[in-house]
Amino acid sequence: MKKVYDFSKGKRGAVIPTAGKTRITIYLDNPVLKRFKAESQKTGKGYQTLINEALKFYVALGEEPITREVVRKIVREELAAHG
Repeated sequence: MKKVYDFSKGKRGAVIPTAGKTRITIYLDNPVLKRFKAESQKTGKGYQTLINEALKFYVALGEEPITREVVRKIVREELAAHG
């Protein structure tokens, strides 16, 4: 090992960037974070993964939100197909 290393050309952050994801800093209310961390303990998934899944569900990326009307439409289509 060297006694001194030169980090003058070093960069901060992850060594390998994650494709399709962006690192951000976000402030959450303590009870919200506590709930996600508790859920993380139950499921074995990381709390940040759970937060990301909840946000994706909320904004329904690329999907039509599931509303009463959407459910009714699906039920009608299924009943007609099996009618």
